[in-house]
Amino acid sequence: MTFARYYHAGCAVCVETEHTLLDLLDPQLKVEIVHLGQAPGRIAEAEAAGVQSVPALVADGKVLHLNFGASLADLK
Repeated sequence: MTFARYYHAGCAVCVETEHTLLDLLDPQLKVEIVHLGQAPGRIAEAEAAGVQSVPALVADGKVLHLNFGASLADLK
């Protein structure tokens, strides 16, 4: 795995999870941070990847729901 996407909504839960997660991951892993509050056009992309709530990490076609900040339905 060399690439992953981290989807979040900018809430305190999402930001704290992002900082914790990035500290734990291999620094060679490229992680694209997608703030769905600032890029609502990417909500459909997140849904297509299997994301149901944020924060979530998508890697190798698998979704890891890390905590519960908001459902994607709440972001629409």
